[in-house]
Amino acid sequence: MEVEKNTLMWVVIGVLFLSVLFLTYKASTITGNATAGSGEIDTTGWTANEKMNYEMHGTVPARLQGKAAASSASSGTGMVGGC
Repeated sequence: MEVEKNTLMWVVIGVLFLSVLFLTYKASTITGNATAGSGEIDTTGWTANEKMNYEMHGTVPARLQGKAAASSASSGTGMVGGC
């Protein structure tokens, strides 16, 4: 009985290990930039505080309001969620 439990445990561990390897391979073979052409705002060159405000509150920095309005997918307010 003890041998069967150990064998079953190692089979489960092996299946989990192989699935992790497979999913890691699948994730590493995905090519392309997910944000390219998805309508999201490019945040390169933003300060950490500006990025935090955009991620948490959806506010776009005032210096970028003109550029962001053209590329923003929101209702035109510069807000991510439109709240």
